[in-house]
Amino acid sequence: MSAHLRVLSAGPAMSIQDLGREGHLAFGLTRGGAADRLALFEGAALLGQPAECATIEMVGMGGTFEATADTIIALTGARMAATLDGAPMVWNASHTLPAGAKLVIGGAQTGTYGYLHIAGGFDTPLYMGARATHLTAQIGAVLKTGDDIAFRPSTPARSGYFLLPDTRFQGGAVRVTPSFQSEHFSQETRNRFCQTTFRRDPRSNRQGVRMDADAPGFYAEGGLSIVSEVITTGDIQVAGDGAPYVLMCESQTTGGYPRIGTVIPSDLPKVAQAPVGTVIEFEFISHDTAIEIEKRIRNEIKTLSSRAQPLVRDPHDIPDLLAYQLISGTVSATADPFAS
Repeated sequence: MSAHLRVLSAGPAMSIQDLGREGHLAFGLTRGGAADRLALFEGAALLGQPAECATIEMVGMGGTFEATADTIIALTGARMAATLDGAPMVWNASHTLPAGAKLVIGGAQTGTYGYLHIAGGFDTPLYMGARATHLTAQIGAVLKTGDDIAFRPSTPARSGYFLLPDTRFQGGAVRVTPSFQSEHFSQETRNRFCQTTFRRDPRSNRQGVRMDADAPGFYAEGGLSIVSEVITTGDIQVAGDGAPYVLMCESQTTGGYPRIGTVIPSDLPKVAQAPVGTVIEFEFISHDTAIEIEKRIRNEIKTLSSRAQPLVRDPHDIPDLLAYQLISGTVSATADPFAS
């Protein structure tokens, strides 16, 4: 038996996402999936379920939702204002969502991509081994007002857990490794690339993030003669106007623009989540250092579930505080507590 999450109002770019489709790169299809994959692991840790479960990705703005059966949800990624029947909700935490209650998720307060997880994941059709929407490949579509998204209401999950927020939502230093065409850029150009303060350009999406800077463009020697070849998520292409683009989860699979470097996988969420105008700086590291960082981060992801802690509410935020029994047993307001 399935129930539904009804979309009473939809933000401009909400979609179903999971970890994406593996093994189709040779056929021209990138993995796709969540722009911030770490948020999916956090949601899974909060609910106590696999990270492969499908979720709703919200870009900059959420929406209003109502479930047709009781369930458990988690909110991760970019922090957004959220209320349940008017009561504020803690972000990066799991909560009970009773049937008929109004869940309202507003605009992003930090970061760009927010995620709404549900117990067991959304039960949408599988396509090529995943439920992820891939807008560039025209697989699936953005969610709209009036959509009903199926889920299994009896799926077990845990409510009332919290993870300390990560620091990936405000830009900062991003680590890159040399790429196939890094040597086409002079050493002076590569040094200047690392010394330049970039800002996330508004002309960015799930395919690529353009970097803007108050500096001359970057050019490779013989850049116009490079033959198109395979490219991957994280590659930094330098377009004809000299502006760098970080290729994201829905990037094309081949390209001929020279690549000055490649963002390591564990820093891609930082690029994805950087709000428009946020400062980003690039730092070259060796492949060996990158491998050690990736090993450490993947081990840390495995410990996320054990780091989830019970959510303790601030009494100030409990609207019906006086309805709770705060002291067990019976006490007297007139008796001397020190009398023997």
